[in-house]
Amino acid sequence: MKIVETALPGCVVIEPAVFGDERGVFFEAWNAERFARHGLPAKFVQSNVSTSTRGVLRGLHYQWPRPQAKLVSVLEGEVYDVAVDIRRGSPSFGRWEAAILSAENRRQFWIPEGFAHGFAVLSEHAVFSYLCTDVYVKEADAGVRWNDGDIGVDWPLSAPVLSAKDEKAPFLADIAAERLPVYAP
Repeated sequence: MKIVETALPGCVVIEPAVFGDERGVFFEAWNAERFARHGLPAKFVQSNVSTSTRGVLRGLHYQWPRPQAKLVSVLEGEVYDVAVDIRRGSPSFGRWEAAILSAENRRQFWIPEGFAHGFAVLSEHAVFSYLCTDVYVKEADAGVRWNDGDIGVDWPLSAPVLSAKDEKAPFLADIAAERLPVYAP
């Protein structure tokens, strides 16, 4: 397993060791001991899977309070995956990082607590997997506008297919301070 640091402290891309032959491939998608050695939590409490078609953009989502860290990957297809640091007081507040995740490259993206997350589907169809460190809590569900100019995510789509919730999400500057996570160095 290879850990690739990003410009956002705590956000990492994981490239698993893949073993293959004429029958196909095998790789460990999760190993608590191995991940813990790299500072990633050993406890997930919820697993989610979503399916989407080309052009769909989901995000930017987060939970507060009751933040969730997420280990995300793609089981089928390809996505442009994004993490945004929204922790009040963070030196990287409002900065973003992206990774291409696909069934072919088998990469995983670690999204720490306090980050908003979203993805855009690049392939005809995508099956997306999330391992979460806390359960979904409707009252804590929150989002940031996908095209917030102050954040400036360079999405590979100009006119994505959005949910009504994502279309109306607030800009980061308009979110009340108590609705944002706090940076804890």
